[in-house]
Amino acid sequence: MSATAHLARFIATSSWTDVPDSVRHDAKRSLLNWLGCAIGGSNAPSVDLAIESLATFSGPAQATVINRGRRFDVATTAVVNGVASSVLDFDDTHLQTVIHPSVPVASATLALAEHLAVPGDVLLHAFTLGVEAACKVGNAVSPEHYAGGWHVTSTCGVIGAAAACARLLKLDEMQAACAIGMAASQSAGLSEMLGSPTRMFNMGHAARSGFMAAWYASKGITSSTRALEAPRGFGNAFTTRSDWSALTDTLGVTWEIAANAFKPYPCGIVVHPVIDGCLLLRERHAIAPGDIERVEVTVNPAVQVIMSNPEPADGMRSKVSAEHCIAVAMAQGAAGVQQFTDAVVHDPEVSGLRRRARLLCSDTMAKDAAAVCVVMKDGIRHEAFIEHAKGSAEVPLTDRELEDKFRSLVAHGRHGGDAGRIIDMVQGLETVTDAGALARA
Repeated sequence: MSATAHLARFIATSSWTDVPDSVRHDAKRSLLNWLGCAIGGSNAPSVDLAIESLATFSGPAQATVINRGRRFDVATTAVVNGVASSVLDFDDTHLQTVIHPSVPVASATLALAEHLAVPGDVLLHAFTLGVEAACKVGNAVSPEHYAGGWHVTSTCGVIGAAAACARLLKLDEMQAACAIGMAASQSAGLSEMLGSPTRMFNMGHAARSGFMAAWYASKGITSSTRALEAPRGFGNAFTTRSDWSALTDTLGVTWEIAANAFKPYPCGIVVHPVIDGCLLLRERHAIAPGDIERVEVTVNPAVQVIMSNPEPADGMRSKVSAEHCIAVAMAQGAAGVQQFTDAVVHDPEVSGLRRRARLLCSDTMAKDAAAVCVVMKDGIRHEAFIEHAKGSAEVPLTDRELEDKFRSLVAHGRHGGDAGRIIDMVQGLETVTDAGALARA
């Protein structure tokens, strides 16, 4: 059976009873993290621009924009919630592929689920299948696909969004294969856009395009049913190497959502072990920023490629600046939402420390590890090695830490509701009769 057909069958025939309890719990963690990010980012200027740009063309009010009191058609809502949930760069990460799967998948799934008024367990199942589809496809084309310049969250996320929506629409195997095909044909997004607002729109558009692919298929529009593996299909067009056994041999056997990680810091995940090391040394040795000669960090080369940017122009670009992450950790003892603002970027103490940060690359350094050395003006060297970053698969955020993150994001988004009530709703989602209540909450 081809990869496309295999995935289509999985989408159409999967049973919620086949999903282990631990995986269901992981799905709720991912959904809660996504919802917190959407609330936290809901008032960002990029969200205002998305609403202003799309409202003129929106259709009937079918779904709710998170924390904005606005309702648009499903496709528009998916875009706006995709932008909101990614704008803080605080979203989840499938570490093997560096896909942020919940942004495109949940943004499409919740909007359509609200429109269809499906129960909570149906939403959760569809969301779980969508994350699996996005990440399994990502496994099959990684790491060459991302290295080629593609924004993997949007290029693979569109397929995940289509899979989730296909499940909500109860598509059969042939229709699901066509939805995959149309999603693959709409796959797009360049990693050049990281650090610009287009990054968020890449992900929002993936949510919308995935929904539309499933909707088209539900109306009888067909596509190639070999879209993933065909000679001129997704794999061969988008990468120099693909291994579809990474999908066909593992669907329903291993669950990628169980490997989904959650960020403790709202910035590029490859620099998180560096932040951990800087915060550890600052606290352990009571380091004063003015006494620092320089900070040397030895990292995986991916940090240099993705996040070497000693002079970010603004808060958004500071999220993809390793030097800025080092500077705020050492200067302010924190790397939260408030440390990635325009004001902090232009703070003299922070900008001075950025210029004293040095990135040293080692091919032997794991992506979630880093060696940090703070050289003081008196010649003393303080060193720390972080084997696994906080939030990684080896050092995951606990349920309590994830709930605390959610509460902080609710506060940042100036949400007027009860964060605890929303947490309880997500945890008890199988008993919710109308999944749209989650969006409206």
